[in-house]
Amino acid sequence: MVDVLIIAALMALASFVLYSAFLIGDDMAAAIQGLLFFVIQLGYSMTLEWLWHGQTVGKKMVKLRVIDAQGLQLQFHQIVLRNLMRFVDALPLLYFVGGLTCLLNRHAQRLGDLAANTVVIRIPEVLQRDTACILAGKFNSLKQFPHLTARLQQRITPHEAMLGFRALQRRDEMDASSRVELFEELAEHYRNAVEFPEEVTEGISDENYVRNVVDVLLGGRSAW
Repeated sequence: MVDVLIIAALMALASFVLYSAFLIGDDMAAAIQGLLFFVIQLGYSMTLEWLWHGQTVGKKMVKLRVIDAQGLQLQFHQIVLRNLMRFVDALPLLYFVGGLTCLLNRHAQRLGDLAANTVVIRIPEVLQRDTACILAGKFNSLKQFPHLTARLQQRITPHEAMLGFRALQRRDEMDASSRVELFEELAEHYRNAVEFPEEVTEGISDENYVRNVVDVLLGGRSAW
């Protein structure tokens, strides 16, 4: 609803500028308004979903995010496709096709999401806050190799990523030996999934390695 109001406000502003600057007939005005609606709606959604990692103003307010259905990094062409398909989802009126499609699949995906291989998820507020707290402000050497981090995102499941996150979240509650043992097992599992160059991983503790992996999987655009 918030996004609809913003788009309506942008439409009103654009129409006001158009009518103030040019003397045009009613037929031409209707055609231009239709084009403006198309450009503003798509431009608003595509721009914000790309810059804000799958979110718009409205999605941020209700803690929703568009992600890749396999947990990979969301690509720009996916954002373009799902938004272009929005006009098909809206047929014949009031999003009947999109709403029906959502009811018929277990991930509540509309046609645009199915075509783009995306899904809209709700982000728990606690997870957002804790992830930012745990991962913020630290250098991640793994990100120097985007082709390997992309492979890591493909091979590590959301459940496996959350195991690492929960370990980081509760690390101060463990005794020293249990903490070392747990992070050793997690780091070994992640290393077996994707091998990074030795010069990048050498000298990094198992705990920091897990932290770097979780940052790749849950931080930024790739968050589930």
